[in-house]
Amino acid sequence: MKPINIGLLGIGTVGGGTFSVLRRNDKEITRRSGRPLRISVVADRNTARANEVTRGECRITDDAFSVVSDPKIDVVVELIGGCGVAKDLVLKAIENGKHVVTANKALIASHGNEIFALAREKKVMVAFEAAVAGGIPIIKALREGLTANHIEWVSGIINGTTNFILSEMRERGEPFDVVLKEAQRLGYAEADPTFDVEGIDAAHKLTIMSAIAFGTRMNFGKAYIEGIGQLDSADIKYAGQLGYRIKLLGVTKRTVAGIELRVHPTLIPEKRLIANVEGAMNAVLVKGDAVGATLYYGKGAGAEPTASAVIADLVDIARMLTSSPEHRVPHLAFQPDAMLDLPILPISEVVTSYYLRLRVEDKPGVLADITRILAGQLISINAMIQREPDEGEDQTDIILLTHETREKNIDAAISKIESLPAVKSELIRLRLEELA
Repeated sequence: MKPINIGLLGIGTVGGGTFSVLRRNDKEITRRSGRPLRISVVADRNTARANEVTRGECRITDDAFSVVSDPKIDVVVELIGGCGVAKDLVLKAIENGKHVVTANKALIASHGNEIFALAREKKVMVAFEAAVAGGIPIIKALREGLTANHIEWVSGIINGTTNFILSEMRERGEPFDVVLKEAQRLGYAEADPTFDVEGIDAAHKLTIMSAIAFGTRMNFGKAYIEGIGQLDSADIKYAGQLGYRIKLLGVTKRTVAGIELRVHPTLIPEKRLIANVEGAMNAVLVKGDAVGATLYYGKGAGAEPTASAVIADLVDIARMLTSSPEHRVPHLAFQPDAMLDLPILPISEVVTSYYLRLRVEDKPGVLADITRILAGQLISINAMIQREPDEGEDQTDIILLTHETREKNIDAAISKIESLPAVKSELIRLRLEELA
């Protein structure tokens, strides 16, 4: 059997894991793919590290463009990351008729439309299972396993760094800044954690899942993104008293008006399985009309979990290599001429429930004024906590959970509530999803 020759671009954490797993499980993988998968060249600026990892088993170069132009290479695996040189390399590989495997969620979410169009033109495959949720095969589940379903919504904990931070804040009762430093010390968070804690990484992944679930173009630029940097440990405590846990959740829903595409801290009932996903783990819930709710759980990052997804894509390419392009699984699950151009709803039009916390004077009539304002916006209250003020204090916290309402209605109510003389702080608002 003629091996499939692979050009590996980048041999850092995931690249090294891919090389290691492919070498260790070579016989098992060949039994599944039908042909040996051989990394014949590795491109990395750190050639010394590349030689150390590969132990002289393949050619090493610091010129990635020579790999994507090499006529002997069948598949290019891009593990560089970002949308700069990685984009140029992927497009050049496709231009040269090479299949591509990538773990680059930013590239696919931001430039997937262009990449897939060129791949169709050149009749090559672009596989990206490793771009979302590490070793969890969520792309294959959405694209193939759930193909009989009208998918209604997808919700996921899809960033391990933020889930670790929120788990520790709840467990230890410490503020965000303290727990972030601990996450950095343990290697769960980068020195610059912006992409993780501000929700950008999760939004890249959610954009990809949304496009596959609903058969639309990539719409990363229209996603609503809110991170966890401003989250107060007091709200995690109050949420727990009400029977909820706070997670950074990616949510995409198909509605009559369009598609919701949003990432933000979210209260989830603690009885839901996904609410109990702790530490750096990931989980994705998918609701289909036929199958109901399905849950996918596992490690969302790391060398070998992500390598597992990269190699699964390589095996898929090996199996489909001789098939005609029109018989291959479409990149985004739906046939290219059947894609829908659905609007992405602004956050003001999203309908969900809300958690509200406000600091008020401890005197009669305050709660009545607040509930009157909410009623004026057709917002009803589902649950409430009014904390007893500490001795000698004349202020207290009120925490409210609302039933579902449109975001613009809650915005209008918040504006009026904050103008009340008895309200002594800016109102804290978090969204709530029942995920029933």
